[in-house]
Amino acid sequence: MIVCVCRRVSDREIQRQAAAGVSSFDELQMETGLATCCGRCESCARDVFSRAQTHGTIALIQGAPHAEATRTAA
Repeated sequence: MIVCVCRRVSDREIQRQAAAGVSSFDELQMETGLATCCGRCESCARDVFSRAQTHGTIALIQGAPHAEATRTAA
């Protein structure tokens, strides 16, 4: 799903950024331009980013091999 129409940033891109080690919303904005134009997507983008960070952390804690593969592939 496209989260930021202005910058064409999808939920999958947000998830990829989180898996690649982006640790703050400010950093995510610097990497993608997300929520820097009209700002209408900010609350949705923050929610998607928060969920991506939580799921990635849980996968790493549980030792899921796909989480590490995702991190190195990004």
